[in-house]
This record gives sequence, C-alpha cells and structure tokens, in this order.
Amino acid sequence: MSYNNGGYRNDRGGYNNGGYGGRDQGGYGGGRGYGGGNRDGGFGGRGGGRGGYNDRGFGGGRGGRFNDAPRQELTAPQWDLESLPKFEKNFYTEHPNVASRSDREIDQFRRENEMTIEGRDIPHPITSFDEAGFPDYVLSELKELGFPKPTAIQCQGWPMALSGRDMVGIAATGSGKTLSYCLPSIVHINAQPELQYGDGPIVLVLAPTRELAVQIQTECSKFGKSSRIRNTCVYGGAPKGPQIRDLNKGVEICIATPGRLIDMLEAGKTNLKRVTYLVLDEADRMLDMGFEPQIRKIVDQIRPDRQTLMWSATWPKEVERLANDYLQDPIKVTIGSLELAASHTITQLVEVIDEFSKRDRLVKHLESALNEKDNKILVFASTKRTCDEITTYLRSDGWPALAIHGDKDQSERDWVLNEFRQGKTSIMVATDVAARGIGMYYFFFVHEESFFIYSLELTNCLTC
Repeated sequence: MSYNNGGYRNDRGGYNNGGYGGRDQGGYGGGRGYGGGNRDGGFGGRGGGRGGYNDRGFGGGRGGRFNDAPRQELTAPQWDLESLPKFEKNFYTEHPNVASRSDREIDQFRRENEMTIEGRDIPHPITSFDEAGFPDYVLSELKELGFPKPTAIQCQGWPMALSGRDMVGIAATGSGKTLSYCLPSIVHINAQPELQYGDGPIVLVLAPTRELAVQIQTECSKFGKSSRIRNTCVYGGAPKGPQIRDLNKGVEICIATPGRLIDMLEAGKTNLKRVTYLVLDEADRMLDMGFEPQIRKIVDQIRPDRQTLMWSATWPKEVERLANDYLQDPIKVTIGSLELAASHTITQLVEVIDEFSKRDRLVKHLESALNEKDNKILVFASTKRTCDEITTYLRSDGWPALAIHGDKDQSERDWVLNEFRQGKTSIMVATDVAARGIGMYYFFFVHEESFFIYSLELTNCLTC
C-alpha cells in the first residue's frame, strides 16, 4: 500500500487522485462496498472487498490511536457534501406479499396493532420475517434464536429503517425497538467500505445508561457474528484502556453513553467521520438526564447526510425539537398513544400509606410475592442513599437483597445484575437510572408521575 496523490491505492480500493481507485477502474464494485476488483463497477452481493478511506481524507486522522495528545474541545466541522464520498443507505425491496395487500388490509393491520404513521411515502408494514427483505445471513440468525414473529414496531420499523430514511420510532420499552435498528444496521455496514486503520465506527448508537448500552451490545454481537462485524461499548464507570484498545483495532459499531464518547473524541481516541448510521435510543430518557448538550455536540461531528434513527418511549416537546433539528424529512411510527401513559397490559395495585408504614408494608408484599419460587422483585428507590438504606434494612431482616445504583463501581453493578438475572438473589433494590431496561415483577416507592409511568414500561409491577 502506498500514497498516491493524497490517497491510498491498493487492491481493495481506496482514494486515488481524489476519487475511488482499485485494482481496475474503481467505483462501486466487488460486492460489499466501494472499490474491489470489479472492472464494471456496480453494487452487488456480499463478497469482495469493501474499499477504504485514508488518513488524509474521510475517516482518517488519529482515530483510535492510543496516544497522550492533549484533549481538544470539539468544534462542529464545516461540511462540504459534494466532497464527501457517496454511500448507499437504501436497501429495501418490497416483498411481493406486501405489495399485493390492499390499502384496506394495511389500514386494518395498523389499527389492530395501534400503529400511527406520519410522513410521506412510508413503506407498508410487513407481517413476517421473510417479508422484511433481510439477507439470508440475517434471517438465519433470527430463526436460529427462535423468535416467533416480528413485534408491531418491527413490522413497520424494519421497512422504514432499511429504506435509508431518517425515522422516529415511538413504542414502549420491551417492544423490540433494539432489533428494529440493530438488524438494519448490519445490512448497512455490509454495504460500506471496509474500515482502514484510524477509521472510526460506521454505526453509532447513543444510549442513556451503561446497562442499556451493554444490553444493546449483546444484541449487536448475536446478529453481527456471521458477518464478523465488530463492536464495542463505551461508557463511564469502567476503565478506558480496553475501550480505547477496541476503538484502536477498529469497530463497525460503537454503542456509547454521551459523556464517555465525548471524552474519547476530545482525547483523539476515535472519530465519527465514518458514521453513516446514527441511532439515538431512549432519546427521551437521555434528555431527562440532561444529555442534550452532549448529544448535540456529538451529532455535529457526523456528516449531515447520514441516516438518523430516533427511538423513544414518549414524545415530549424536547425530543420533538431535537428531531426537528437533526432529522431530514423524517418518517414516524407510533405504537400505542403518544400520551404519557402506563402500559395497559400491567396490573397496578396502588396503596396510599404514610412514610412510617412503608417498610412494614414492603415486607408483607415480599412475603406474599415470594411464595412462588421463581418470582423476582425489583424495588425502586428515589435516591442512591434510600436504595442503600432499604437494602440494609431488608438484609438485616434476613431478605436476600442486593442494591444497584450509580455510585457502585461497574464490576459490582455487573455482579449484582448477573446474580439477579440468574436467580441467585430474588430481590434487587435500584434507582430508576440504574435499572433502565430490566423487566421484572414488582417495584415500590415511586413518587413522581413521569418516573412512575416510565418505570411501568419496564415491568409487571406492584406499587406502594
């Protein structure tokens, strides 16, 4: 490999005289992306090389290097879309079964699934995995894992995401939103040029908490293994060294919390010049936690013609404003109501009692709930201090309770979660932030309406 007029030229494609070069005439070719050895060009298949960007052009710089360079404040680049390499983002071909359905059938399906759509030229929903248009390597992973059928958000979200459009998906936590963007992201990656040394990720997923980020990484790992797609999870509360090493080696997918990602960007450990698929997961929660300035700073580092997907459980004005600022001609799907409301599939038992009676009542509920062997109980507390106090109280009374909150170090949090998930302890006491994304049976001590409703999306619950 050698420099040639400011770019790489090699057998797998790359920049040459300011454009794409390769073994022959460059351009689109060789299957998964740009470059490769296809003289005629063209997009096709999954084989062949995916090309690459060099460190003087798109995706270069110091991204991923482990160095001691001083931190640099992030500034928004001045983007010149004409000079940016083109990329493919529309991969959706409507299945014949979908195309043959009448408008009446489609409307009925959307009504039955409480599905509301907004925007122009929205693709019709699918009703089975085979209709989604995923390549065989994605379908085989779905079937191997035994999923029976797509959820409502997936039925409409997959065609929207695969079409390359900016989109908003509103649905309750636990409705299948993660796979709604994870599977299309894998198709997107496989159509892009291969990462070169110093390149940042192709797909960036922003999440509000480290626990949710780790859960997203688990799903990405399941479905990316057949394509050898690499990922890393970048979040605070854990050592930076392993995260930097992953970024240095090169990852196609980066799942990150906003604060730690900004640390990495300002320290020059990675860059976002290659990002063409951006996901904001639980956007409402990120804004609730005060991450809006960080989100805006991060998104400003990404080329504006990217595909952006925003996912949320609610649709407050702050989230709508963020979408208006960063999504271009978006399409939107809502499952259920836009109003702040708890899931109607959950039985809610509400008891109004004084502060001094809460703990006695809690113990009585624990005795009742744990009569069934496999039940698990998630107790929500409003503060970290209260979380520890409740745990100490329960343990002193002989209950197998463990606590999880933001002041615990990451190794302890991971251990507590694993103990709880594996049934080694049946009671976990948590703050709202620490327990996002964990679906369990019961929770207690909820004070604020929005907290109450948001938490109800997580779990079948009992409140007092």
